[in-house]
Amino acid sequence: MPEIRIGKTVIETLTSGMYEDARFVYREYIQNAADQIDKAVELGILENRNEGKIHLSIDAKEKRIIIEDNATGIKSDEFFSILANIALSTKDRTKDKGFRGIGRLGGLGYCRKLIFETTYKGENVKSIMTWDADNLQQKLNDHKLDLDAASVVNSVIKTDYETIDKDEHFFKVILENVSNSDLLCKNNIVEYLSMVAPVPYQPHFIFKNKIYDELKNEGLSIDEYYIFINTDRLFKAYSTTFYDLKGTQKYSYDDVFDIASFKISNSENEIIAWGWVGLSKFDKQIPARGNIARGIRLRKGNIQIGSENTLVKLHKEQRGNFYFIGEVHGFHHELIPNSRRDYFNENSTSKLLDKKLKEIFHGKFYKLYHDANKLKNAVKKIDNYRELQEDYKEKVNNGNFSSKQQENILKESLEKARTEAANKSKELNRFKEKAETDTTLSKIYEKIVKDETHNNVEDTPQIETNNGKTKYRTQKLSRLDRKQEKVVRRIFEIIDLMLPDLKDRGEELKQKIEEEFK
Repeated sequence: MPEIRIGKTVIETLTSGMYEDARFVYREYIQNAADQIDKAVELGILENRNEGKIHLSIDAKEKRIIIEDNATGIKSDEFFSILANIALSTKDRTKDKGFRGIGRLGGLGYCRKLIFETTYKGENVKSIMTWDADNLQQKLNDHKLDLDAASVVNSVIKTDYETIDKDEHFFKVILENVSNSDLLCKNNIVEYLSMVAPVPYQPHFIFKNKIYDELKNEGLSIDEYYIFINTDRLFKAYSTTFYDLKGTQKYSYDDVFDIASFKISNSENEIIAWGWVGLSKFDKQIPARGNIARGIRLRKGNIQIGSENTLVKLHKEQRGNFYFIGEVHGFHHELIPNSRRDYFNENSTSKLLDKKLKEIFHGKFYKLYHDANKLKNAVKKIDNYRELQEDYKEKVNNGNFSSKQQENILKESLEKARTEAANKSKELNRFKEKAETDTTLSKIYEKIVKDETHNNVEDTPQIETNNGKTKYRTQKLSRLDRKQEKVVRRIFEIIDLMLPDLKDRGEELKQKIEEEFK
């Protein structure tokens, strides 16, 4: 049988060609470090996960990135086979976060040298492997060079060994002469990893304990690690406040007042996923600017799968995903991230997850933000009717009608508004009845409908009319005789007719005229 050879271009595919976003390299190295921290706990090298630390150092001036953990490290006799071989990982894909043995190559596409340094507790040897990324790129670009992938790898790596304290245990990744500016921007990386990395919620995120408690009630927990970027600890970016911009001015417009959780189980009653979403007044689709954590995110092992857009396809409306903040955590061992980590490998469990999420998104969540908008619209219509009532009452009592025409228009508007308000009041009552058996809707109802008199518009007495004895504001102009007063009243009618959409401007004109004849 002819010898099978793997072409050298596969290396390019497994490095810079694998992902669209260069920042993935941080995720790959972090998930490998997290796996080793868990293994270190199993082996007794670390007492618990909290003793494990992952430190990221970003030096933009020197164009150097270092990712280091204090987990197991690698034994010196296994060092070369683990780090030089490609896609030969011995990890368990149903349990470990990184398991394909290709993620560690990610940095090769973005630096001139990729260096691995490690030592295993109890050994006094530090093993060092250097990948010459420049040399690698030259060989990949040389189409006349007939080398397979293994030969290319062997030609661009070298190993060294140094003596070190036997109590040390770590694994360090060093990227020298980084060429991608995004990877060297600390703020950019903090923003990215705050939604991607397996870290805790921010201390001031007030619903974190409720999330933990509800997970505990289901016998679940999410993996969290101590990760630092240039000494600053990393947390998820969830906040209870939503922001928008007016020009360059940032302002808050809505807030999360509670969360709602959900779980998805299979036919064997095994939980395959659990999630939560933030409840707000759903004033609008959450803007991308100023809201890092917008959207419902998919996670496995507490590491984000894909991006904020990954679950958009399962919503009834594309915008639906961005009325919420929240997470869907995959827990079942058959939910296996694909090689790009932008979704799960397709199997019966991932198909069931899609089906169940689609049912939740099309049903409960779609209704939530639509019902919230209906509630807000109903309250607005009723409040508008009340404002018209007060306006009419004020004009009747103080003789502030500009003209008969204005009075008739206001009466017509008042009648129309009362009919709309009465219908909306009935709608609110229907929502109130429905909320009695729907806890989530009940919370939103109580947040939006704070005045229970909104439900009883028909019981509100109508404003009494003036029985045709209209008092006009022109009658207060003492310098005018009756004939002149009628002329000014007619002028006011013309102003109302010509400037119906510019009420403030029309009112200014009327006041100027009144000043002349008082």
